[in-house]
Amino acid sequence: MIIAAGGGRRIGGPEALLHLGERPLVDQMIDVLTEAGCTQNVVVLGAAAAEVRRTAELAGATVVVNQAWGTGVGSSIRAGLAALADDTIEAVVVVPVDMPGLTVAAVRRVAALPYPDALVCATYGGLRGYPMLFGRRHWPGIATLASADVGARPYLLAHKDLIVDIACDTVADGSRVDSPELMTLYGLTVPPQRVGA
Repeated sequence: MIIAAGGGRRIGGPEALLHLGERPLVDQMIDVLTEAGCTQNVVVLGAAAAEVRRTAELAGATVVVNQAWGTGVGSSIRAGLAALADDTIEAVVVVPVDMPGLTVAAVRRVAALPYPDALVCATYGGLRGYPMLFGRRHWPGIATLASADVGARPYLLAHKDLIVDIACDTVADGSRVDSPELMTLYGLTVPPQRVGA
């Protein structure tokens, strides 16, 4: 699941419109998850959803538009989990769209425990980050507790003894782009939005 719904007020535009070169970062994230073995990709859009649909391919992904995106990442997590209707899916890998340093190797490490009772977090320098893996048995609790800008954190804190931490420092950059300075560092741009239907 790619969370790409935020308005990006700190970077000057919606995160889902971030481009690395000529290509939308959301399309590159879909490629990373697909190459890592994720069989169903859900992209949760919100801010500028119509523009994202016009500028990104979103190839092979199920696209969900979170109309309540302004309330924070919690509503996007709920929308994404609700879109995973296939009962054979036992776990979901969750990533934000604003992680240009995410790699196939990091996703594969976290996705190595695709069990319904698994809770897995990537770590960078000992600190938890993305990708995360949520086993299906945890989805109802995550959806219930996911709130505002803290997302799944309340559920994870309540179940911290169950979390498996997987070090990903050597295979990925866990930074999230949340400032114009980091956008410049990673070579990311937000193209001007076009007006249209």
